[in-house]
Amino acid sequence: MPESGSTYAAAGVDIEAGDRAVELMKEWVKKASRPEVVGGLGGFAGLFDASALARYQRPLLASATDGVGTKVDIARRMGVYDTIGRDLVGMVVDDLVVCGAEPLFMTDYICVGKVYPERVAAIVKGIAEGCTLAGCALVGGETAEHPGLLGADDFDVAGAGTGVVEADRVLGADRIRTGDAVIAMASSGLHSNGYSLVRHVLFDRAGWALDREVPELGRTLGEELLEPTRIYSLDCLALTRTTEVHAFSHITGGGLANNLARVIPEGLRAVVDRSTWTPGAIFELVGQAGSVERLELEKTLNMGVGMMAIVPADSVDVALTTFADRGVDAWVSGEITERTAPHAEAVTLTGDHAS
Repeated sequence: MPESGSTYAAAGVDIEAGDRAVELMKEWVKKASRPEVVGGLGGFAGLFDASALARYQRPLLASATDGVGTKVDIARRMGVYDTIGRDLVGMVVDDLVVCGAEPLFMTDYICVGKVYPERVAAIVKGIAEGCTLAGCALVGGETAEHPGLLGADDFDVAGAGTGVVEADRVLGADRIRTGDAVIAMASSGLHSNGYSLVRHVLFDRAGWALDREVPELGRTLGEELLEPTRIYSLDCLALTRTTEVHAFSHITGGGLANNLARVIPEGLRAVVDRSTWTPGAIFELVGQAGSVERLELEKTLNMGVGMMAIVPADSVDVALTTFADRGVDAWVSGEITERTAPHAEAVTLTGDHAS
């Protein structure tokens, strides 16, 4: 008897499972919408009514794309898939808001070794919840099954977002002046950066398990590592409506100094005082478990600060009140001064963290 012909399913791609995943995720995508969204899930492209931008004098579209990195390994090992999407949204929309842009919509890309419909739907649920927290819509995405390239339980996520800002309200280095205050906003933990170092230190070197109860954390190691990234976009936009803001800096890969330096103009520097805050216990644990020097920690992890705002000195009180009213832990962490030497660093960290 002749051998039967090959099929897509025999090659490892289950189209029916993909269709089932789409059906399961629809209810979550519906919750992450805006009035400008046209049509529903299932088309070849997401539609967004751009006539809503007519109220702008000169609208500039801002675009950003990102992933979650090796934090997805924690989700996989924990078997918890409905939070990693919030990390994805945070990484994208908070890059958009740095220039003052309002996030409008996102699309996602989920790559898996094998489609488990409930698992894919859980990932999309997290993305939709993140979009709701960010005030943007989830207008579409793609789920790709890659048998042979990824193991059955392996997956990765990425996303792209679009925002809009009035041309004469773009925030950035050109607005910053000597005497401006640097306001730090607390992170919810590690966020989604530095996990290659964290996993190496805590798993490979220290030999800790994800279900290890860690008294300093008040929960298991896995629960701490899977804590979702805080999403700041609506908080930052609220600040731009209540007082003058010169710049924001999203503290992601590269740490506080390197990311803050990206918005500091030539001739000026930001002086940030470590003694104004105490990083969460997870940062100290990583340092101790891996004998990681402070400089290495600071250039890899956010050290307890997820976003920074640079505002005029006379805007500080309003800024802190705005953040407090929104439940954001924020404080003055430094100031902008003149850069005295031509080749001096754009950001200087001083002092020691409060104990």
